[in-house]
Amino acid sequence: MGYKIVVAGATGNVGREMLNILAERQFPVDEIAALASRRSIGTEVSFGDKTLKTKDIEGFDFTGWDMALFAIGSEATKKYAPIAAKAGCVVIDNSSLYRYDADVPLIVPEVNADAITGYSKKNIIANPNCSTAQMVVALKPLHDRAKIKRVVVSTYQATSGAGKEGVDELWDQTKSIYNPTQEVPPKKFQKQIAFNVIPHIDVFMEDGSTKEEWKMVVETKKIVDPSIKVTATCVRVPVFVGHAESVNIEFEEFLDEDEARDILREAPGIMVVDKREDGGYVTPVECVGDFATFISRIRQDSTIDNGINLWCVSDNLRKGAALNAVQIAETLGNRVLQKG
Repeated sequence: MGYKIVVAGATGNVGREMLNILAERQFPVDEIAALASRRSIGTEVSFGDKTLKTKDIEGFDFTGWDMALFAIGSEATKKYAPIAAKAGCVVIDNSSLYRYDADVPLIVPEVNADAITGYSKKNIIANPNCSTAQMVVALKPLHDRAKIKRVVVSTYQATSGAGKEGVDELWDQTKSIYNPTQEVPPKKFQKQIAFNVIPHIDVFMEDGSTKEEWKMVVETKKIVDPSIKVTATCVRVPVFVGHAESVNIEFEEFLDEDEARDILREAPGIMVVDKREDGGYVTPVECVGDFATFISRIRQDSTIDNGINLWCVSDNLRKGAALNAVQIAETLGNRVLQKG
């Protein structure tokens, strides 16, 4: 006996990836519904070797469905998530709407799976921000060994983090540079993204940080440990898929780089590729389509007493969004609902 699963936002990048990953990981599905907005009704999406036609989320009856994976943005989630939750369907939400709600668990299964039992307060579980998800997978096993005091992270985030419009803008602007008769001014991004980097993701806040940077701080504290100090600089780069991060970690006690490497090799969800030679590291292009978070360039930071530097790369549409949501569904099924 399997689960009745809903994927809301099934025509978007993340929604399609959710369907792919549910099929790839052979999630025990008895019945599946692909939902979209009214303008996308009837659009065909793939689920393994099956083709599904999307249904209108407006008026959909969530009664009798076990879980709903939402990839529809905060505004639509605000409307439909409470409806699904009230009908007894557990919502796993990819938007930022519920991440900072004390009554909603924010889950990365490799890091804080035990917190999932808190879902029953609202029947909702939050999926973290894509840049946070991959970083905390790396931080947690190191924190368990040496306790992290402070993290300084700079991100190199792919355009797919901004949705299909972001990917299209990079593609169209790149073509226009080689074909100067066609000008493609910035729309989705604040400045030209082709052959450029933009130190600005989401809106600016009063202290000069952006909302994306703030998310990384608050979510890391909620998922790993509220005592960790985090400072982030988030940058959009001309890459289609795959977020990269340069992470500097300060510990309360000394941690040797070789031990850190060994700890990460044994940690769930991580693949260490760290050879000190040309090409002995992973880049965003190489992580696309993979489930793992890749760690490279592990080395001591000699400027502080207890510091480690590392390079962290992951497919933002997978671990940063769809994969983590499916892993949450798996954890909820295994630990709580226990079907299939």
